[in-house]
Amino acid sequence: MDFSAVIDAVASQSYDQIAGICDTLMLQVASDGVAFRYEWPYAVHLLGHIYINDVNSARFLWKMIPLGVKENEPEVSAVWKIGQKLWGKDCGGVHEAIREFDWSSESHGIVVAFSELYTKRMFELLLSAYSTISIQDAALFLGMNEDDATKYALQQGWTVDPAYRMLTVKKQAVATEQKLDPSRLHCLTEYVFHLEH
Repeated sequence: MDFSAVIDAVASQSYDQIAGICDTLMLQVASDGVAFRYEWPYAVHLLGHIYINDVNSARFLWKMIPLGVKENEPEVSAVWKIGQKLWGKDCGGVHEAIREFDWSSESHGIVVAFSELYTKRMFELLLSAYSTISIQDAALFLGMNEDDATKYALQQGWTVDPAYRMLTVKKQAVATEQKLDPSRLHCLTEYVFHLEH
């Protein structure tokens, strides 16, 4: 079976393309009636779906993976553990699942890239949801120890209150300036005038 497109996507760090490539290959192989059950790169395929935050597709893929693969390929189970934590919205658990497995060379780059992407997503979530947050909670969301979470937040312009162990979120400036186009104002005025008369 030719996995060169998958290998190329991993080598070029095009992690967002892996799920689509693997899905297409899987459909091709299935339509040809070729047995692929045990040689398929299940861990990489699952990671591809997890990387693009497509947990539903990862769940369906997990269900079709042969039991023998699930039982005998620890990396496949380790990837699925990340998927389970994502499904359960267990932010700290996602980071834990990433850290507790010794990833193969095929999966390592994807896992590292996903970890960075997930940390960025969680930071953006904190940014939009909080005005202040405890250092402990921020560390849990970001998958870091408290010192690293504090440093990360400070690099993003947040402030820290060491006495209360709280971080104050620095909201992004929102551009509210709108330019008024005189022709649009004229059209709106005529429309309102027409409605009133």
